[in-house]
Amino acid sequence: QLQASGGGLVQAGDSLRLSCAASGRTFSNSQIGWFRGTPGKEGEFVAAIARLGGTTYYADDVNGRFTISRDNAKNTAYLQMNSLKPEDTAVYYCAADSSLSHILHSHWEINYWGQGTLVTVSS
Repeated sequence: QLQASGGGLVQAGDSLRLSCAASGRTFSNSQIGWFRGTPGKEGEFVAAIARLGGTTYYADDVNGRFTISRDNAKNTAYLQMNSLKPEDTAVYYCAADSSLSHILHSHWEINYWGQGTLVTVSS
């Protein structure tokens, strides 16, 4: 199971850190991704991190503003979001899968999803 948290209402330019806590013993073997969704635009890829944490991937519109990280000892992944913009407003989901390709290219095949946390950025 995945539990996302940390969302909230902030102003443009502010920062938030989302957390994704995992239960079970497979977290360290899983690739982790963050996605976001809005009405009419679901499953937008935001960021991903490989299972050992050495490689990260970002969508173009968050690159340089968001940072994904993980702490395998705590079974937790994070998404640090800086310089937030109103267009970042969405429900953010974390996801886990053994396949990095699923995370990056075919989110509909991902095995595990968290329940989502709402981020609202006011202008």
